[in-house]
Amino acid sequence: MSSLKRRAPQGVKRAGRRAAIAFGRRTAGLRLAPSFVLVGGQRCGTTSLFRALQAHPAVLGPVFHKGVNYFDVNYDKGWSWYLGHFPTAARAGWVGRRAGQRVVTFDASGYYSHHPHAPLRLAKDLPDVKILLMVRDPVERAFSAYKHEYARGFETETFDRALELEDERVAPELERMLDDPSYYSFSHRHHAYRRRGYYDEQIARFTEHLPADRVLVVDSGDFFTEPEAEYRRVSDFLGLSSYTPPRFDRWNARPSDPLDPQLRERLSSDFASHDRALEGLLGRTPSWRRSGA
Repeated sequence: MSSLKRRAPQGVKRAGRRAAIAFGRRTAGLRLAPSFVLVGGQRCGTTSLFRALQAHPAVLGPVFHKGVNYFDVNYDKGWSWYLGHFPTAARAGWVGRRAGQRVVTFDASGYYSHHPHAPLRLAKDLPDVKILLMVRDPVERAFSAYKHEYARGFETETFDRALELEDERVAPELERMLDDPSYYSFSHRHHAYRRRGYYDEQIARFTEHLPADRVLVVDSGDFFTEPEAEYRRVSDFLGLSSYTPPRFDRWNARPSDPLDPQLRERLSSDFASHDRALEGLLGRTPSWRRSGA
């Protein structure tokens, strides 16, 4: 079935997805709301964690695809549209009986961590939700995001020039978003190479609206180095039964092109104060700032 879906023409796929979402919306009252949300960050290994979480016998992911993007760019579509993306309670009950445990579902949308209105919306609509936020060396994350946006045609400048342009591209757009919660900004979403690495600010936005003990930060450096231990920590935080996936794959990795050493040093210096603040929030040194990292 999955191979047939992959081979289907794009028009057929879009029509099928629209029909499925419409059906999901009509049956929203029969569906589970997420008990936890993987909010990002972009290019921090979220797809790898998403797939590892889906492998857990007590976890069902979104029905259609990884990124629902409700609390950032689709909030105007309403609660029934959102619930329509998740499994029915009947399916969760059937899976739970087979697994011998209660089954939960989750959302994973990488723009939530950066969007200025997503934390409040999440806290308001899912007041008992738990939040997972992944972090990565912000220098590597910025360069990886640049390559990702460039490959998609969303960026045309060199990396150095894109960094120079970031403030004038993004800052006015952020102000407009704050003034008008319905406003969508292309540059805020696709050109914030530095700003998406200010992890301390992202965490603060979530803990402003949710208890700090319901926000867990996962360091991707630790997750890829010691996946079993980090997965166990995540499972304990979520209240899931003990389970180890048969494998931990690294998804969506891009080739590691060399970054100019002077630019790397400059970026590392720019991120230093945010990394120190993050260390205070985590109670440990981020993987990329440890000796020998």
